[in-house]
Amino acid sequence: MTQALPILSLVETRVLGVLAEKQRTVPDSYPLTLNSLVSGCNQKTSRNPVLELSEAQVQAAIDSLKSYSLVAETSGGRAFRYEHNIDRVLRIPSQSVILLTVLMLRGPQTAGELRIACDRMHNFADISSVEGFLDELSERAAGALVVKLARLPGARESRWAHLLSGAPAEELAGPGNASADGAYASNDASLGEVAALKANVARLEAELASLKALVGRVCSELGISEVG
Repeated sequence: MTQALPILSLVETRVLGVLAEKQRTVPDSYPLTLNSLVSGCNQKTSRNPVLELSEAQVQAAIDSLKSYSLVAETSGGRAFRYEHNIDRVLRIPSQSVILLTVLMLRGPQTAGELRIACDRMHNFADISSVEGFLDELSERAAGALVVKLARLPGARESRWAHLLSGAPAEELAGPGNASADGAYASNDASLGEVAALKANVARLEAELASLKALVGRVCSELGISEVG
C-alpha cells in the first residue's frame, strides 16, 4: 500500500470485518448485498459492541472504504454486492486477515480467545501459531496493525487489539492510568461506551447529510438559495 493507512471509524471497521467474516463463513452468499451487510453489522452475537446501524450509515462506510480500495463493488443480479480487499491492500496473508477480522468484530482478545473465535474461518494449530501471526502484524514494516495491550489486573494473558482505528484508548492511557473522569481506560465497559458513542455520532452525521441533501433538493425545486 503506497499511501498511508487511513484511520477507520467504528462503522468502517465493522463493515470491513463483516465482509471478511462472511467471505469464509457463508461463501455462497459472498459478495454481500447491502441488506446482508447491514444484518451482519447488527448481529447480536460475536459482536462487541453490538450496534444498530442504518442502511445509510453502512452505505456511507462502504463509500469511504471504496475510496481507500479496501472495499470493491460488483454488479450482478438485481442488487450491487460488496467484497473486501484487505489482503491485497495491506499485503498480509489470509491468517492475518482472519485475526484482524475477529479483532474488528469482537474487540481486544487474548491469543487463546482468538484461536477459538477464528475456528470457523481458520483452524490455527496452536496458540503459538496465533502469536506468531500477531507478532508479524505488530512488527509489520509498513506499519503495525495490532498491538499487545498491558495485562489487566488478575489476568493470565495479555490481550491484543487492532490499530486500524488508531491506538486503542487503553493503550493511549497506559497501564493503570486513570482517565480524566477517574475511570480506567482499560475497563471493557468504558471502551464499549466509547464505541457506542462513536456509532451514535456516525449515525447522526449520516442523518445530517441526508437532511442537507433533502433541503438542497427542496431549495432547488423552489428556486431559492440555501441558507448557511
